[in-house]
Amino acid sequence: MKEKIITIKIDGALPGQWSSLLLELNLMKQAWRSYGVDITMKAPGLKNVLTNGTRVNDDNKRNRSSDK
Repeated sequence: MKEKIITIKIDGALPGQWSSLLLELNLMKQAWRSYGVDITMKAPGLKNVLTNGTRVNDDNKRNRSSDK
């Protein structure tokens, strides 16, 4: 099947909105993978947003019980 290309131009999005958009597109990418669809994303700051936005546990947080 021929490769399809979609271009989305975003203007005026706040940093939080931009991060949310990238995270939601990444969720779609992961969900569609099981149906054989391979989506490639390119965006400024994508790697940083996905690294921080998909983190399960934050090891840098202090545990209140161990601070005593």
